[in-house]
Amino acid sequence: MGGPGDPPEGTPEGAPGGGEDEYRSVVFDESFVRAARLQEFSAQERMADHAPAVRRRPPLRRGLSRQALVLVLLIAIAFGTAIYMGVRHPYQTPTASEPVEPLRMTVIPLAPEGKVPGTADPAYLYEHSPAAQFKTGAEGVPLPASRRTAHFSDSQVVSALTTAKDYIVRSALDPEVLTGGEVRAVRVLLDPDQLDQFDQSFSRPTADGRHAPTGWLVRFDPSRAELADRRVRVQGTLQAAEADSSTLEVTADHTFVYALRPAGAGDEAEVSLFTVRRELHFRFDRDDLRLHQAQLVVSYVQAGPLSCAEDSTNHLRPLLAGQTAKEGGPAGTDPYATGSATALCGSLATSAQPKV
Repeated sequence: MGGPGDPPEGTPEGAPGGGEDEYRSVVFDESFVRAARLQEFSAQERMADHAPAVRRRPPLRRGLSRQALVLVLLIAIAFGTAIYMGVRHPYQTPTASEPVEPLRMTVIPLAPEGKVPGTADPAYLYEHSPAAQFKTGAEGVPLPASRRTAHFSDSQVVSALTTAKDYIVRSALDPEVLTGGEVRAVRVLLDPDQLDQFDQSFSRPTADGRHAPTGWLVRFDPSRAELADRRVRVQGTLQAAEADSSTLEVTADHTFVYALRPAGAGDEAEVSLFTVRRELHFRFDRDDLRLHQAQLVVSYVQAGPLSCAEDSTNHLRPLLAGQTAKEGGPAGTDPYATGSATALCGSLATSAQPKV
């Protein structure tokens, strides 16, 4: 017989007949069998009472593994965060800052009306002068109570005041600066845009209101005078205010009193007092506040006893105990008073000198 009588191995290769074509569409491969939801029990399993002929297989788990899902999720979060930060970042957009102004400086020598008083005891001179109640050193430059402004926080205002104080201390109280040597300690506190003017002031000092070293700091001619007491007396004020939404300003007004004696004269030489009144105007943008640096835009200095005939551009050349000025100036100017001098050379008021 033909057809159903074919051997179970199938029709031999090349044998005639249409069996292969007839069942081609219902041939089940291995993957199809494994994917079946129903599975027939074996004969031994069906021997148990009431055993069903088939059982339902658990569905195959398809899709990505858990690790792959976590990785995809992390990539999506990182990509979304990058887009969000690019659109709405927490940092303030930098605004175009105003160009830094060059320092405008005025140094006014104050000539004594007679001989400069002196004694061998610096403490006695201080006690009998208007500086008797002044603080010593940096204690005389206290920070005021600070308050935030419309566009600057408390910490930013404190930063401006602290930088201004550091500049004052380094430029008028540091013995290395006062003796005409060190300048770097002052230079590092300046805005970089003012460094060229600062450097030119010391390499090519000129009395042009822009390039006098004594406009940047206090320093004495080391060939003429030295400190008899390193504890400089100081009194003054600091005030901060907002100039505009991007600028803070600090105004400093301090009087410094130094005890000096002739250079190399020894401890037995007579000592005299030298007074410097400084008004400094500082300006700070947000970069200055962050970098602890300042723009010094105005320096107004009165100093004496000095001779109006001496050049005070590069160094202050004080008149010491027993010396007199070769030239005087207009009516007496008291550096302890709050008014500002208007002359290019003034006379040191008698009330500003110690009573010996």
